[in-house]
Amino acid sequence: MNDAAPAHTPAPRRARLRAPELIGKGGWLNTGGKDLTLADLRGQIAILDF
Repeated sequence: MNDAAPAHTPAPRRARLRAPELIGKGGWLNTGGKDLTLADLRGQIAILDF
């Protein structure tokens, strides 16, 4: 009987997917009429109401 721990196998890497831009009929609220992109929101908290 071998008491050694089993060899660790790393989990397979997942492909990174880019999120699609948010486009809709209602437009953006409380932005002063400016349309925002995901790049504009990077690193910030955004509340989305669908």
